[in-house]
Amino acid sequence: MTIRTDDSRLTISHAKHPIERPLDQGMHMASLAPSPSTQGPFDIRPLTPAIGAELSAINLAENLTDDEISAIRQALLDHKVIFFRDQHLDRSQLLNFAQRFGPLEIHPATPKDQPHPEILRIAHGPQSKGQENMWHSDVTWRPEPSLGSVLSAVEIPPVGGDTLFANMNLAYERLPAALQDIVNGLTAVHDIARVFARRLNKRPEELHDQYPPQEHPVVRTHPETGLRSLYVNSAFTSHIVGMAEAESKALLKKLYATASNPEIQCRFRWTVGAIAFWDNRASQHFAASDYFPERRIMERATIAGDRPYFSPDA
Repeated sequence: MTIRTDDSRLTISHAKHPIERPLDQGMHMASLAPSPSTQGPFDIRPLTPAIGAELSAINLAENLTDDEISAIRQALLDHKVIFFRDQHLDRSQLLNFAQRFGPLEIHPATPKDQPHPEILRIAHGPQSKGQENMWHSDVTWRPEPSLGSVLSAVEIPPVGGDTLFANMNLAYERLPAALQDIVNGLTAVHDIARVFARRLNKRPEELHDQYPPQEHPVVRTHPETGLRSLYVNSAFTSHIVGMAEAESKALLKKLYATASNPEIQCRFRWTVGAIAFWDNRASQHFAASDYFPERRIMERATIAGDRPYFSPDA
């Protein structure tokens, strides 16, 4: 199989019969986010038609009811990422909120002697420039990557340091139908060492002993909504299984680029005490590192997920 693209056309060559069609044929749109509404105990204000919403009139430090948690979970499924202002949660409160959605993970970058090991502290300043400025979904190198991440703003720079989010369900649905047919059912390898060998100062083999590379579907079926999303990312995906290296690189480059379309994104400007909660199964994010050498300190709790799968019947 050979894949070639130019500015307006897609060509996919199989053994004998190449398929060529305009890039805008076969494209269809997923249902966009609902309009502003009051849902249960809080108000919902979408950030863009494609992804993201702010939830207000709720205090995450309180002992939320099961109905409130259910309504928050539905907002997450509807909008892929949800935001809360003026929460100012301490670590215990952050963990109490996050674990209402499932068991929490411990990240290998967390110091072993740290209280509350489920909290990943992401701190950058004059001696540490931000390194999360690439489109990715968290911990896709795990056999069961995370359901979602809850990020709290502890300290923010005077300007900059926004986080961008992309709707990877729309990224998939905007692919030409011929390319959808190609990627459906493909498998890709995700490798922790691509990012964390250098950050943790370890050899890839050391990391692979504990976190061996994992194979996940290129297109993932969401276990709650049934929607399909692209599930490869430039941070952790190394190659597509069973494909020649050059073709794998060319296809992954094209799939990575889908997250960069502003029409499927939102951008969140942080304030101290703000919380972002995103669905790693259906979105990617990019932490802008434009604030160096100012300080930016965030704390994250990550909710364990399940094994990704592709359903041809979804």
